[in-house]
Amino acid sequence: MAGKQFFHFLIKSIVLGIIVAAFMLVFMPGLRKGAGFADSFFNIDSTPSRRESYYLALSRSAPAVVNIYSVSIETDTGLFRNRPRERASLGSGVIMTENGYLLTCNHVVADADSIFVAVQDGRVLEAQIVGTDELTDLAVLKVNADNLHVIPQMEEPDVHVGDLVMAIGNPFDLGQTITHGIVSRAGRNGLSNYVDFIQTDAVLNQGNSGGALVDSNGSLVGITNANFQVRDSQNGVRNVDGINFAVPYELAKRVMDEIIQKGKVTRGQLGFIGSEIRDSPGIEVTAVAANSPADRAGLQAGDIIMAIDGIRLESASKTLDMIAETQPGTTLELEISRNGESLSINAVVAELGQTALSSGGSL
Repeated sequence: MAGKQFFHFLIKSIVLGIIVAAFMLVFMPGLRKGAGFADSFFNIDSTPSRRESYYLALSRSAPAVVNIYSVSIETDTGLFRNRPRERASLGSGVIMTENGYLLTCNHVVADADSIFVAVQDGRVLEAQIVGTDELTDLAVLKVNADNLHVIPQMEEPDVHVGDLVMAIGNPFDLGQTITHGIVSRAGRNGLSNYVDFIQTDAVLNQGNSGGALVDSNGSLVGITNANFQVRDSQNGVRNVDGINFAVPYELAKRVMDEIIQKGKVTRGQLGFIGSEIRDSPGIEVTAVAANSPADRAGLQAGDIIMAIDGIRLESASKTLDMIAETQPGTTLELEISRNGESLSINAVVAELGQTALSSGGSL
């Protein structure tokens, strides 16, 4: 009896084994080829998922960012000291053209007796200052060299708040370093712009000034300038984390082109201060500089300028840009409203700095 039960158990086991084997062969075709479990059931795909990287973008832009070392000779003064002393300043720069024009910050090369540019391919080149623009804190340098890597540029970068950007420079002379962040303010691009830069939280440190701010494709969107600073309770200056600035590319390019062509940036000015009127077109005149073009034309405080050369005015910043970008010596027709009466006057644009009101914000 026991032998018969064992025989039945053996038959059931064999039948069950055959069924399981058939099931596995049907649903695991890899077993038919002798691949075994290693290539099928127990095999877990160990291929790593594709990671996000900006290596290709930086490969296009980073070789165009250089280290700048400016050297100036100062004289120590004192009872027993009156001898020259060498002072070196550190910064960054961006190769803008194949024939060796570079952009950097004016404060990086100001008062320098000699300037040296370290290119990423190992060359160290001597640079000459072509011109500077204090209002945008930009300087144009020139080096004589071949095979320079020019940074990618777009005619209109079209920067938006929220765009990812990367700052490339040489902080603390550590060598080329990349930081990243997003744009928190896009800035303006007119020639009157001396304060409204691109704002970003991409970290900038000493030595980053004059470097490149690029987008996620590696195209230049700005020239890094400075971080925001405040005075503490002891009247000392401290940096504010996460608030850093760059000159917008379109403005920097315009400044560079003017310096290369004319040796300086020329801005127009009429010599008045104005502000926008809420819910109403026009610019209200709040002050007029004595003996300025606006004063000589008869413009008065309280006047509302409705149009310039037929262009209706609604934005003070755009009006500022329009006048700044007008060639000095040009006559502009101003349509104004004075005490409810419409008038038309002509004013000849002067060069910025030639009138009493020459601070930022005057028109």
